[in-house]
Amino acid sequence: MEFIPYSCQEVSREDVDAVCAVLQSEYLTQGPAVPVFEKAFALEQEVSNAVAVSNATAGLHIALLALGVSSGSRVWTSPNSFVASANCALYCGANIDFVDIDPTTRNMSIGALRAKLGHTSAVGELPDVVIPVDFAGLPCDLRELRELADTYNFKIVEDASHATGAAYQGSPVGSKFADITVFSLHAVKIITTGEGGMVTTNDSAIAHRLRLLRSHGISRDEQAMERDSPGLWYYEQGVLGYNYRMTDFQAALGTSQLRRLSELRSRREAMVHRYDELLAGLPLVLPPRLADRSHAWHLYVVELDGGTKSRQHVFQIMRNENIGVNVHYIPIHTHPYYARLGYKWGDFPASERYYERALTIPLFPAMTERQQNRVVTVLKSALHS
Repeated sequence: MEFIPYSCQEVSREDVDAVCAVLQSEYLTQGPAVPVFEKAFALEQEVSNAVAVSNATAGLHIALLALGVSSGSRVWTSPNSFVASANCALYCGANIDFVDIDPTTRNMSIGALRAKLGHTSAVGELPDVVIPVDFAGLPCDLRELRELADTYNFKIVEDASHATGAAYQGSPVGSKFADITVFSLHAVKIITTGEGGMVTTNDSAIAHRLRLLRSHGISRDEQAMERDSPGLWYYEQGVLGYNYRMTDFQAALGTSQLRRLSELRSRREAMVHRYDELLAGLPLVLPPRLADRSHAWHLYVVELDGGTKSRQHVFQIMRNENIGVNVHYIPIHTHPYYARLGYKWGDFPASERYYERALTIPLFPAMTERQQNRVVTVLKSALHS
């Protein structure tokens, strides 16, 4: 029986040729392919600077460092995300906290954020950085976030790991509102470099610091050196950085994939509309739509709603039928590590209720209608068996 994954990369002949060309070139890393990819990505996202990194977690880490996050800083994010959205703050020695989600969008709740800001303002514990997450590819409420950031003087690092190709109020995510935006280029994402990430910003000083931080803190720019250069071999480490670079063959794959971004997203969207029609009338909450933003459709997540079957029952039947359903996400604050930091079940009830009902069903650009029909047939059976 054919296995249908919840997501899967699509690599074209052009992608393979692009990678092979780099593999046969002079540079496998630190060559010309990364700057080409960065420039193309920045143009696509309508932003001044794009900085390629080894993965999105690395991107989140150095994004916080570039904003000065360190020991004693306060960072808030959504519980409904992969653990990297919170771990990045702990890497910097910062204190992490969470803001519950909106039950409809599954993104950070503006109402909950506003209330928490009001309370913490009174006791002098406002965040330095807030990391909203574009869950499943739906952009968060960026305009309202920007207004709150300007009022309460915090920075915004948008975790757009799911949202390459999404738009908010007519502009690509990462182009406005956030101080820094981080994209994932993992194999299951909208476009891929295998592993990889991209960090965008309109602030050239932040971009310069990001480039230093991704490569050991080392610079060969004589204008930025603290000492006179004795020769072309000379370089300086001015800050403590990391080896978070992307290879040239990954960048070549990314540039090739980026050319098909609109096509890949359109195919996802077509499958989404078909799911909406096929699943109508079932005891499920389907993914939301908002008129002022376009979804990237990294994930298609339903919630079991009012039926007699548990999520575990439906999940197991579908897995037994080789349907690669998944659950996105276990709330970050409920993991054992975060429990040891003092968090517990009941702290963020909207995220917890969503998690208990959520089921991610397969969605990827190469998915066929036959495969989709099988997913729907098995899901209907599981809901009624």
